[in-house]
Amino acid sequence: QVQLVESGGGLVQAGGSLRLSCAASGRTFSNYAMGWFRQAPGKEREFVAGISTIRYYKDSVKGRFTISRDNAKSTVYLQMNTLKPEDTAVYYCTARLAQVSTVPDMYEYWGQGTQVTVSS
Repeated sequence: QVQLVESGGGLVQAGGSLRLSCAASGRTFSNYAMGWFRQAPGKEREFVAGISTIRYYKDSVKGRFTISRDNAKSTVYLQMNTLKPEDTAVYYCTARLAQVSTVPDMYEYWGQGTQVTVSS
């Protein structure tokens, strides 16, 4: 089992920045591909970014968001800059024992989510 706990969400004005963190415990963190998904009200959960040996991003966040990981701390981060109102969602940290996937059902472990709200 892998336990994931997100933190760092909040309310920010458009153009601002937030950094999300996800602390993992339970298994060898470095063996897992890590991802961030988000879900806005009334919408499906969507892939935002993932990291294994390389990084992957949703097109609309490229150049604004950066995913990184610290294997020594078993933590993955999502630095979000130039935030837009359309980035408003609950953000979820995920893990899978394979390469990054953009499909939510491919992930075995999920955090509880952290709310990000961007005001215009």
